[in-house]
Amino acid sequence: VQLQASGGGLVQPGGSLRLSCAASGIIFSIKAMGWHRQAPGNQRELVATITRGASTEYVDSVKGRFTISRDNARDTVYLQMNSLKPEDTAVYYCSAGVDRGRYYYPEHWGQGTLVTVSS
Repeated sequence: VQLQASGGGLVQPGGSLRLSCAASGIIFSIKAMGWHRQAPGNQRELVATITRGASTEYVDSVKGRFTISRDNARDTVYLQMNSLKPEDTAVYYCSAGVDRGRYYYPEHWGQGTLVTVSS
């Protein structure tokens, strides 16, 4: 299983970035997918999830600013990040897993991509 994340970089506050995560080695369409982030000195946190049925959930701090989506034809999940803030600075990771009720359980992880929000 490989999850290849890309799209990170340096952006000014208020700017936008779109992260992509291309999956291989799994039946993508039946998997729930997630984006996580880890800032220096902090624990990794779950930012957004999308079920195989395309239902989405977000951590409160990104609601209204971030959008998770998936393209099953391309085996890819995206994270559109708008109105970025310095506190969004972190390494972002994608995962593939299962959703059971309200909970998401990651099974496979991609490498991280660094997002830096700074003027």
